[in-house]
Amino acid sequence: MSLLDNDRLFPSDSRGLSLARALFTSICDLPIISPHGHTDPTWFAKDEPFENPTALFVTPDHYVFRMLYSQGVTLEELGISPTDNEEVEIDPRQVWRCFASHYYLFRGTPSRLWIDYSLEKVFGIEEVLSQKTADEIYDEINNSLRLPNFSPRALFDRFNIDVMATTEGALETLQAHREIANSSWNGRVITTYRPDILTDPDHPNFFESLQIFGKLTNCDPTTWQGYLDAHRSRRKFFREHGATATDHGHPTARTANLSLKEAETLFDDVVNGNSTAEQRELFRAQMLTEMAKMSIDDGMVMQIHAGSVRNHSSKVYQRFGSDKGFDIPAKADYVNFLRPLLEVVGHEPKLTVIVFTLDETTYSRELAPLAGVYPALKLGPAWWFFDSVEGMYRFRKMTTETAGFYNTVGFNDDTRAFCSIPARHDIARRVDCSFLASLITSGRLREDEAFELAQDLTFNLAKRAYRL
Repeated sequence: MSLLDNDRLFPSDSRGLSLARALFTSICDLPIISPHGHTDPTWFAKDEPFENPTALFVTPDHYVFRMLYSQGVTLEELGISPTDNEEVEIDPRQVWRCFASHYYLFRGTPSRLWIDYSLEKVFGIEEVLSQKTADEIYDEINNSLRLPNFSPRALFDRFNIDVMATTEGALETLQAHREIANSSWNGRVITTYRPDILTDPDHPNFFESLQIFGKLTNCDPTTWQGYLDAHRSRRKFFREHGATATDHGHPTARTANLSLKEAETLFDDVVNGNSTAEQRELFRAQMLTEMAKMSIDDGMVMQIHAGSVRNHSSKVYQRFGSDKGFDIPAKADYVNFLRPLLEVVGHEPKLTVIVFTLDETTYSRELAPLAGVYPALKLGPAWWFFDSVEGMYRFRKMTTETAGFYNTVGFNDDTRAFCSIPARHDIARRVDCSFLASLITSGRLREDEAFELAQDLTFNLAKRAYRL
């Protein structure tokens, strides 16, 4: 029995169902644009088999271990090692058994849809994962992973990925990307410039990173102009390795527009370790504006990911490090916080600033009206906690009337779990087709226009927005 319903996520009424089916048929085989994510480029540089099902489905997927942890499963039991190098000797099969025995916890969640899709469409498995079927499914996946057509590059090609952008810190060597570019493989995997470690004075490695920054660029990062020149140098380096975009994590999306003298004074206080918490937040704010100005000069698309309280659990963060400490959505003020940046660059039609948020209450009140008027501003898709059926649908309902479709940028999967990429894009395409069908049946959209829109939402908007 199939794990997936062919009409999943489509309307239940007969006309809506028929329209959604037709729309989906028209776009379901289009190539995948994955313009923002966190897959490991070494997978494609080395093209070595994935180690085992646990390494493919459990260990890299924070959606999985969040849920399991909430039900009393420790991260150590999932094979996740603490930062103090304490050894965690866990048999991957035992981790998989733990995952399988708790699989019922994912009922009704996006993770369940993603994993069921991967099991059926990628590995041909149609049995429900459970304690009873754990070993059988583990062996079936494990045996498949030894085959040439399940290598990272082979799966990339099978998933019909047109281009995939990974995300690397500003100090990375990009060796894996060079290896990919110099190989005989035609898959397109590009990088993205993520300078957070150098723009956030609260990062524990900020001062150490500044020293490395100077050595890499032959600039003096202890002066304001030298520091900015160093960013320009690294951005150029990343562009030479395929980057078309930058990415910036910011807790509040606050921006600033300081004078040169004010910026120099602030920078001196920051690099000398004499800054207050307010000054460090102001520095982060100013650097978003500086990055936007650099994007006008070099043509890179700017992404701002805001509205997340990172590492909500200091206990877990201290023991396991980044991406493990329970990030949680938070309120954000975009009308006031983005205004300084938009005063500087918001009227530039050649610039693209893509804003993502975890505060979805701001979509209809703030972000959609802003994107609906400022030429430089675009809305990123429903992100992270709202990368879900209901989250995507709410996104369309809250943004379309004031921002339209063409001030959005399609879909990106933002994943670390490779096999979830086609699953996530399948869901996004189905939700969009369902939404378009609802506009047709309510008399708000012509049917011929819906088919054009389906193509744009699936492929064209992301291709254009990210300059791919």
